[in-house]
Amino acid sequence: MMKKQTALLITAAMFCGSIAFGADAAANWTQHCASCHGKDGSGSTTMGKKLGVKDYSKEQGFSDADAAKAIKSGSGKMKAYGDKLSDADIKALVAYVRGLKK
Repeated sequence: MMKKQTALLITAAMFCGSIAFGADAAANWTQHCASCHGKDGSGSTTMGKKLGVKDYSKEQGFSDADAAKAIKSGSGKMKAYGDKLSDADIKALVAYVRGLKK
């Protein structure tokens, strides 16, 4: 009986953790990325069009490591977010971007 309760508790904690993890990534995307990349990742914002950002809802020809490096250190005209976001936040953002592809 105790093993069953422990397993249930661990499963519940993992589920709640994944919800918070996803919410943090979405909040970070909205706060730091959406103004250029768009809420849906299409890049169809005024700034996104001006900068020529890629449509991440269609094209994702980059590795997770390259995406994390771009977020952390900046890339081209994109500013760096390594001083604002933790490594865990950056990893969550990369996963969030992967989920934007239709």
